[in-house]
Amino acid sequence: MGGPAPLPPLPSLRDVIARHGLDARRSLGQHFLLDANLTARIARQAGTLDGRHVVEVGPGPGGLTRALLATGAADVTVVEIDARAVGAMQELQAEAGERLLVVAGDAMAVDLAGLVPAPRQIVANLPYNLASPLLVGWLRQAGCWERLTLMFQLEVAERICAAPATPARGRLSVLAQWCGTAEMRLRVPPAAFVPPPKVWSAVVVLTPHPAQPEPALFAAMERLTAAAFGQRRKMLRGALRGLGGEALLARAGIAPERRAETLTVAEFDRLVRLL
Repeated sequence: MGGPAPLPPLPSLRDVIARHGLDARRSLGQHFLLDANLTARIARQAGTLDGRHVVEVGPGPGGLTRALLATGAADVTVVEIDARAVGAMQELQAEAGERLLVVAGDAMAVDLAGLVPAPRQIVANLPYNLASPLLVGWLRQAGCWERLTLMFQLEVAERICAAPATPARGRLSVLAQWCGTAEMRLRVPPAAFVPPPKVWSAVVVLTPHPAQPEPALFAAMERLTAAAFGQRRKMLRGALRGLGGEALLARAGIAPERRAETLTVAEFDRLVRLL
């Protein structure tokens, strides 16, 4: 069985941007990727997409969308809040046919897993201003996804992948690594984007574990990590005072003078199951 039919010749992305008045807006956290070689590399980080139902958030003019359509993905669903970009995506849809579905809406409010059947993946160059809350929302339903391949600001990517007792270790590190394995794959310089941001970016590949926490346990871990990392300089005995403090730490076998960033995911897991 052959792969998907190739797309017909398409207008340049700069032409799409000009015709749809799609100048990047800071209020939407937009920085577009126009280099086809780079978008193809990002798509490859997701592993084989053959037969997968792929969701992309914030496609903009569609550079990464084109790269995803060039894979063996069963289909690509894009979620876009910017009406100008929705118009650009609908234009691409006319060429891609049923393999491209365009959803006009706010990704923060859309149940992405409900849009497509399994096996599902998310591949996206995320809006900088919403990247962290979007990730936490997807982690709440991590069991729905085979893999998440996401572009973040480098600083956020480093936090997601940070090991215990390193400066970048924080709440995102624990939540992401509790739900799956997180690996930083590509570092991308500002000049790769239009317009260039002030910081480097990086692609993180998150592969969810086969077994995921129940929603109530995930909510408890959100409370626990928010308290633990809320005042980073505090020892855990003080940071967790409202959640049981020294008594909780004693039951978990964790020294009360330790700080949150030194704890392993297994130690956080022990704590949250005692809450």
